[in-house]
Amino acid sequence: MSELLLGTENTDAEPTIAELIKKPLLTCPPQTSLQQAAKLMRSHGVSCILVEEQGQITGIWSEADTRKLDFAGSKPSEIKVGSVMSSPVISASGLTRVSGAASLMLNHNIRRLLVVDPQQRPIGLLTQSDIIRQQKIEFYLRFRDVGSCVDKAPLHLAAALPLAEAVAEMRHHRADAAIICFGADDYGLVTERDLVRLLAENCDVSSIGELASRPLLTVAPELTLLQAVEQLTEHGIRHLGVTKDDNICGLLSFSAILRNVEYAYIEQLKTALRDRDNALRTSADYLRLAHKVIDASMDGIMITDQHGFIQSVNPSFTKLTGYSQEEAVGQTPRLLSSGLHTADFYRRMWQILLEQGHWQGEIWNKRKNGELYPQWLSITAIRAEDGQITQYASIFSDITERKQQEEKIHQLAYMDELTGLANRRMFFDRLQLALANAHRHQHTLAVMFLDLDLFKRINDTLGHLAGDQALKEVARRLQATVREGESVARIGGDEFTILIPEVSCVKSLERLAQRLISQFERPVQLLEQEFFLTTSIGISVYPKDGHNAELLVKHADVAMYQAKSAGRNQFSFYQASSGLQNEEELKLEQALRLALRQQLLQVYYQPKFALQSGDIIGLEALVRWQDAELGMISPALFIPLAEKLGLIHQLGEQVLRQVCHQLRHWGKRALPVAVNISALQLAETDFLPRLRAILQQTDIDASLLELELTESCLIPEHADYTLEVLTELKALGLRLSIDDFGTGYSSLSYLRRLPLDALKIDRSFIRDLPQSESDSQITLAIIAMAKALGLEVIAEGIEQNTQRDFLLTAGCDTGQGFLVSPAVPAADLTPFLTQSRPTIDY
Repeated sequence: MSELLLGTENTDAEPTIAELIKKPLLTCPPQTSLQQAAKLMRSHGVSCILVEEQGQITGIWSEADTRKLDFAGSKPSEIKVGSVMSSPVISASGLTRVSGAASLMLNHNIRRLLVVDPQQRPIGLLTQSDIIRQQKIEFYLRFRDVGSCVDKAPLHLAAALPLAEAVAEMRHHRADAAIICFGADDYGLVTERDLVRLLAENCDVSSIGELASRPLLTVAPELTLLQAVEQLTEHGIRHLGVTKDDNICGLLSFSAILRNVEYAYIEQLKTALRDRDNALRTSADYLRLAHKVIDASMDGIMITDQHGFIQSVNPSFTKLTGYSQEEAVGQTPRLLSSGLHTADFYRRMWQILLEQGHWQGEIWNKRKNGELYPQWLSITAIRAEDGQITQYASIFSDITERKQQEEKIHQLAYMDELTGLANRRMFFDRLQLALANAHRHQHTLAVMFLDLDLFKRINDTLGHLAGDQALKEVARRLQATVREGESVARIGGDEFTILIPEVSCVKSLERLAQRLISQFERPVQLLEQEFFLTTSIGISVYPKDGHNAELLVKHADVAMYQAKSAGRNQFSFYQASSGLQNEEELKLEQALRLALRQQLLQVYYQPKFALQSGDIIGLEALVRWQDAELGMISPALFIPLAEKLGLIHQLGEQVLRQVCHQLRHWGKRALPVAVNISALQLAETDFLPRLRAILQQTDIDASLLELELTESCLIPEHADYTLEVLTELKALGLRLSIDDFGTGYSSLSYLRRLPLDALKIDRSFIRDLPQSESDSQITLAIIAMAKALGLEVIAEGIEQNTQRDFLLTAGCDTGQGFLVSPAVPAADLTPFLTQSRPTIDY
C-alpha cells in the first residue's frame, strides 16, 4: 500500500501503460455465482473481477458494486455475476502512453482501464492508482495533513441495524465504509471489502455489527498524510478514524488520499493537455510538454552545461531557493553554496560523478535570503551518443522537516521526557567523557545516586499524576542546587544521578550532599496539599571506587542502599572491602569454585514466544546453581561474584557447552537458544577459538545459537575490537542480540554499524506497563528505534496479558516471561518439543 502512494522516480521517457501492469487479469464466465466471484477476488487480493464470455471481456464487477445488492433477497450462490456486472469495459492499447491513458480515464470518468495487445487480446487492468504511482508525491504527503482529506462526516450506523438496511444506507450515502457504533467510545468499521468477504463466505449475518472489525484505529487531523500512510501500511488496513475533541469527525482511507492526490494530478493533467493542444495548434513540438512535466515537479530541478553553467531551472527551484530563472541562468551552482562544506567534499563529489555518472547525498545550501537549509541532492551526467558528457541534471528537495524529526527522535533518546533532565543514556555518555578527562588530567570525579524514600506511597495514594508532579519538582530543586558543569539525570522511576566532573576534596561532596538533602525540607505541593519527601544518597568516587562508568554507578547505588539501611534521609560513601571478606562471602566463593570445578551448574531454559500466535519460537538459556549446603543461589549473587573473581570465562564456557550438547540431543526438534555473554568474555582473545571448537565438537547448526550481549559490551573504547569480533561471530552463522537494552550505554551511531539481529527490552521497562507513562514512552521509543534499524524486538519479563497486549499493539512481536513459563530444566521441555508446532494458550 505504501508503494502505491509514495511512488517512484520518473524515467526520462514516458512509459506505456503495458509497463505499469503488475498483476495478471482475474476473469470468470457470466454464469459464475456471485459467491464464487467474491471468493476469487479475496483469494487474489484484488478489488474487481472481469467477466469473460467466448474469449471476450463483456463486463466488470467490483467491490463498489456490493452496495447495489439487496442483502435481504437472493443468496449470493444464486446470483450470477453476469446479471449484476457493469458493461461495457473501456479498453486501450498497451502501447498507449500514460498521459493518453489518463486523459481517456478522465473523459470517461472511470477508474479502471482494460489494456489490450495489438491483436485486441486483454493483457491486464490499469487503475488510476497505477498512474499516480508514477508521480513522486512523498513531498506532497509530508506537507498535507489528514484534515485536508476529510471533507465530510462519516456514516455512523448502529451495530444492531439489520444488514440489508445498513447496506442500503451505505448505498444511499455513497459511502464505501461505515463506522459501526456498539456503545460509548466503542466503534468498529465495515467496508465494501467486508461485504465481499460476506458474499464469499456466505455467512449468516443478521446485523451489521456482526460484520464489523474492532477496534477502530484513529488519528488526529493534524497528523501528516505521510504519517497516516505509514500507519495504514503498518497495520495492513485501508481506513483510519479521524478524531477531534474526542469525537470521530471523519474517516480517512487510501481512496480519500488518492482522490486528494488525483485532484492535484488531474488539475496538472488538464493544464498539460491544454498546453499540448495549444502547442499542436501552433505546430510546436512535444518538447513543451516535457517542460511542463519538469515545471510540475515538486522537486527543484537545475540543468547545467558540461562546464557547470546553469542553463535552466524549474519553478520549484525558484520556490525552494528564492532565485528566479533570470537570476540563476548563466551562474554556477556556487550561487547556492552554504560555505559549510570543504573543498575536499566537492572534489570527492565530482570524482564520483565523473567515474560513476551520478552522485546523490545530503548537502547544505543557502537560499537567496541567506537562510541555510539541508537538501537531498541527486546529480546525473547526461551523455551524447558518443559518450561525452554534454549536461548535468540536478534534482533536489528540502529535507528541513525530516532533519527536525530526526532531532526530535534524538532528543527523545537522550532526554527524560517528564523532567527535561538527561536520561540514563546521556548520563552515561557524559560520565564516559568525564572519566576520560579525569584520567588524562589525573583528577578525581564523583557520582551521586539519589533515590526518593518511600516514593511509592505517593503513586499508590494520590495517583501517578501527582507522582509525576512530585518528580518534576524534585528535578527542579536538584538542578537549582548543583553548580555549573555538574550534570543531573533521571535514570528511571524515582532514581536520579548527579555527575561531579571534578572534586577538590571529600568535604565538598559532603556539603553538596547535605545541600541536596536540605532541599527536601520544604514540602511539595501536590493536589493543593503539602507533602514531605526525603532522599537517600549514595556516593562513589573515581578512581578509588571504580575505573569505569558502570562500576561507579553500581557502587553509588550500593552506597545509596547503605544510606537507606542506616535510616534514610542521609548520604553514604561507598565502602570497599579492601580485600577482606566476611565469612559468608568467603563461603560463597569457595562453593562457587567447587561448583565450577565439578561442573555442578545447570542450564534452565525459558521459552520465547510470538506475542500474536503464542507459538514457542525459541529459548533463552539461564544458568542455575543448587548447592548442597547453601541451597538455590540467585544468579544475581554468583554471576557478579564470578566476574569479580575472574571465573566468568569458565562459567560462560560451561554454559555454552551444555547448551550445544543439549541442542545436539534435541536434534531436529531443537529450537534456537540464546546464551548470555558478558563483556569480560567477549574481551578475551581466545573467546572465538574456544567457541569455534565447541561448535565443531558438538556438530550443531550455528544458526540455532544466539549470543546475547549486554550494553556494557558496546563501550566506545573497544569499538573497533567489538565490531571485529561480532562480525566474525556473524560470519559463523550465529544470531546476535543486545540484552537488557535501555539500562546501559549505547551510542546509536555505533549501534547501527553492528551486525545485530535483535534488541531485548529490559524487564524494568515492562514491569509497570501499561500504567507507567514514562515506561510506555521509553518502550515505544526502543521499539521504533529497533524497527528503524531493522532489528527484531524481544520484551522480557512479561507477566500479564495487559503487558502482552500493549507490546503487541506497539509493534513488538516476541516476548518471554512468567506469562508463559519460568525457566525450566531441559528434561521438562523435551516432551513439549515433540509437538509439530509448540504453542501456548494465553
